[in-house]
Amino acid sequence: MQSNTPPPSSTPVAEPQDERIQRVPFWKKALSRPELGALAGTVLVLAFFIVSASGTGMFTPAGIVNFLEVAAQLGIIATAAALLMIGGEFDLSIGSMIGLAGILIAIPAVEYGWPLWAAMLLAFSCAALVGWINGNLVNRTGLPSFIVTLGFLFILRGMAIGISRLLTGRTQIGGIHNHMDGDWFAALFSGEVATGLFTWMAGQGWIATNFAGNPVVTGIPVSIVWWLGLTAVATWVLLCTPYGNWIFASGGDANAARNSGVPVHRVKISLFMFTALSATVFACLQVMDTGSADTIRGLLKELEAIIAVVIGGALLTGGYGSAIGAALGALIFGLVQMGIFYTGVNTDWFQVFLGAMLLVAVLFNNFMRKKAMEAK
Repeated sequence: MQSNTPPPSSTPVAEPQDERIQRVPFWKKALSRPELGALAGTVLVLAFFIVSASGTGMFTPAGIVNFLEVAAQLGIIATAAALLMIGGEFDLSIGSMIGLAGILIAIPAVEYGWPLWAAMLLAFSCAALVGWINGNLVNRTGLPSFIVTLGFLFILRGMAIGISRLLTGRTQIGGIHNHMDGDWFAALFSGEVATGLFTWMAGQGWIATNFAGNPVVTGIPVSIVWWLGLTAVATWVLLCTPYGNWIFASGGDANAARNSGVPVHRVKISLFMFTALSATVFACLQVMDTGSADTIRGLLKELEAIIAVVIGGALLTGGYGSAIGAALGALIFGLVQMGIFYTGVNTDWFQVFLGAMLLVAVLFNNFMRKKAMEAK
């Protein structure tokens, strides 16, 4: 009896490929990166100043070091602010922490004869405590971090002024340089690196020299090394560690993350501590560089850090952003600030440009995110 069933086909039927293992085109990956807008902005700002500041010395070795140093100072606190914002929180007390940390370093060292390393460890310990308190208050009370840290903005600034006036009768303390010689910890926050390399480059004629035959740029300021190091570590943490996944999850949906076993409270406390510690790193670099502390230091730095992070592509609602984007945002800030100086534009307009740049960055980031979603 002949069967009417057709013989099996010899041509194999292609199984539908799981979308999770499909190869994603490079342009789609690029569109999904949060720092794409900041990278485009950096290229545009660079191109603008290469043309407008041509012949002014902005892009000589000395000029490059100048704008990189400005970017580094902001980038140090912007890196920590980026991780905290990705985790879904804000810290408006960063600037005040800079002022208080400087006072906590200067008064024990200058007025009471402490070694600088002990005074700096005191500042770092107090910063860690402030971050821990901020994180616990946000977690336990349920108050927005904007409100909690706004309160600490005033508390820390008031403490800096009050402690300084109580113990010294003034708000500025100088004489730090007299205590720096031979202090191993102070050396981490002062001076330059690669000085031998720059001397060799000057000998080869690659860098200009002064009348004494010394290079006009003697080395890389240590603040730039701190900035690049913190950015690299933060990028590695975000992209290569479970803790980085916890940060994204905590900022994206804290309840879902908590239900999945993410220790959201501990993650957020650690991020608040990191922002306070980064502000203290900033203060150490300033105090070692200028040889003094001032209670007014760090004014509005918290807003500049947030601007750098937003320009870098982070969402104000959390769960999205990158440390590289924050570094690019800080670089744009440094380029603009020094570019205005080199081109002779009235610096009174700097804040106007900064505010406009923030709005443009937010609009551009929203546009790119929509395009990224459409490309999926």
